[in-house]
Amino acid sequence: MKTWIRHAAALATLAIAAGAAVTAQAAGTVGNTLPPGFPAIEDTSLGKPLIGFGAAGPVTRTPVILIHGNNDTPFATACNPYGRVQALAQYLADNGYSTSELWGIGYQGDQCDLATDPTRRSSIAHTNAANVPDLRRFIRAVMNFTGAKRVDIVGHSLGVTLAREWMRQDEAQDMVRRFVAIDGPNHGIINCSPDPANYWQAPAAGGFTPQSEVCQELGSPDTPFLQLLNGQSGGRENDGPTKVLVIRNGDASFVYFPVQDGSIAPVPAVDSFGKPTDFSKSARLRGAREIVLTGQVPTTPSCTPATSAS
Repeated sequence: MKTWIRHAAALATLAIAAGAAVTAQAAGTVGNTLPPGFPAIEDTSLGKPLIGFGAAGPVTRTPVILIHGNNDTPFATACNPYGRVQALAQYLADNGYSTSELWGIGYQGDQCDLATDPTRRSSIAHTNAANVPDLRRFIRAVMNFTGAKRVDIVGHSLGVTLAREWMRQDEAQDMVRRFVAIDGPNHGIINCSPDPANYWQAPAAGGFTPQSEVCQELGSPDTPFLQLLNGQSGGRENDGPTKVLVIRNGDASFVYFPVQDGSIAPVPAVDSFGKPTDFSKSARLRGAREIVLTGQVPTTPSCTPATSAS
């Protein structure tokens, strides 16, 4: 995980720096709170204030919004030991960014609610549609707080489609200068199959059945949500002035591939409609630049060169 974050962070830094000099320097520690004076925003799904991080101070670069994936948090919490986008933000802080230019949103709370009901992982509260209002208000609050006219976005997994859906709904492409999309489910997720071998259907594993709300959005490239998000004309999937870079894992051990992923057993490559489907390139976006990472283990990290998505 640390190697993956380090390489993704390095690539994200280069992508959003836009050619400006990036020099390693200590710019402070990325925290796990929002600064005094930042407005309290209610999480529409939880009825509690959004969690996140950011800092007051001068802003000379375009602020960066970091958006975590499903079942995650912007930093480690009592109920979620991961929260690795904070580490990504710290990498940026160590390489030229001020902490006042780095912002993370936690649109699913601290994940403590999952202990009593694991099926919330696939429920309406974790869908793109339910969380767009949170992201919309957070980004506008960051822009007002910093005085910025635009932002850069780094999204991981569900954070990618969440950002894309917000941009689509609000026609906000002019507000986003650069968008780094790390392993987003742009063309569906593999764990929504009705196949009996898909153990993610079990309530204890999240309840990812074809009928669950997350699977209705992302269970197949052909869901109404993804058809609308990606367009049906066969054109570019990232129209507009925003410069987009896709970073995706190309290892066959990655979860989108129907093979063993470390200790995680494979899931049949079948979509939520029961149709055989290759999800291995789900993160791709037509018209976007792409970097495929392989060999992301501590001893032999490497990556393939940037390519153009087909």
